[in-house]
Parts: sequence; C-alpha cells; structure tokens
Amino acid sequence: MTELTPFHIAFPVHDLDAARHFYGTVLGCPEGRSDADWIDFDLYGHQIVAHRVDGRRDTAGHNPVDGHSVPVPHFGVVLKPGQWHALAKRLKDHGVTFVIEPYTRFPGEPGEQSTMFFLDPAGNALEFKAFADMGQLFAT
Repeated sequence: MTELTPFHIAFPVHDLDAARHFYGTVLGCPEGRSDADWIDFDLYGHQIVAHRVDGRRDTAGHNPVDGHSVPVPHFGVVLKPGQWHALAKRLKDHGVTFVIEPYTRFPGEPGEQSTMFFLDPAGNALEFKAFADMGQLFAT
C-alpha cells in the first residue's frame, strides 16, 4: 500500500457541546480549530469537522452485510487490531450503544475483518474496522 494522505469530512450535528464530548472525550480525538458553528477534530490523523445544523439527522438507510443491517451513510477509520480492541473497550467503558457490536466478519474468507458500528449523539453512523492482514483491505 502507498502512504495515505489524511481525508477530510464534514458532517452535521445538532449540538456542538454533545459533539465535543463524544468526539473529544469518548473517542479521544484531539480538538483543532473551532467556531460558533463548527469544530475540527483529529481522528487518527484525519480531519473531521462537526458542523452545527438545525434539526435532527436520521440515517438514510441500511444494507445487509454478513447477516447485519449496516447503516448507510457511515464513516470511520481502518485501525490496527490493537487500536481497534482498545477503542472497542473505550466505547464500552463510556457506555456507547452499538448498532452492530464489535465482531469479526468474513472469518477465514478474503477480507476477514473486525468491525463495529455506533452512532454519535446526532445520529451519524460510524464504523471502525481492523484487518489482521492489511493486504486484505481490498481482497475479493
């Protein structure tokens, strides 16, 4: 794999204080710049920006994957297995409710991965996954 460059994503939230607590305290993302209407966070070296918007946002839909109903849209990061396990524990310690509990999907098949899904306070879906073999990231 080539060296990756950081991605940027902006997403809607209805409460910046709740977003600051969730992304800063629960996920442990360092905070960057902020304004009255947005906050930058460092998500494992990627720039994510919570933008305050009016109203509540619901997940647009779901797709079936490995017997689970995966929320769409969603975003997250592919972590090393140790980081993934540490994050799963951190989320459990903070009482986060999982949409899909941490588990290993496609065991013994191409693309075997650990994954978990949960929602932020604004209803944005996040997925974090890990591969024991990063060469399986795009395996078919």
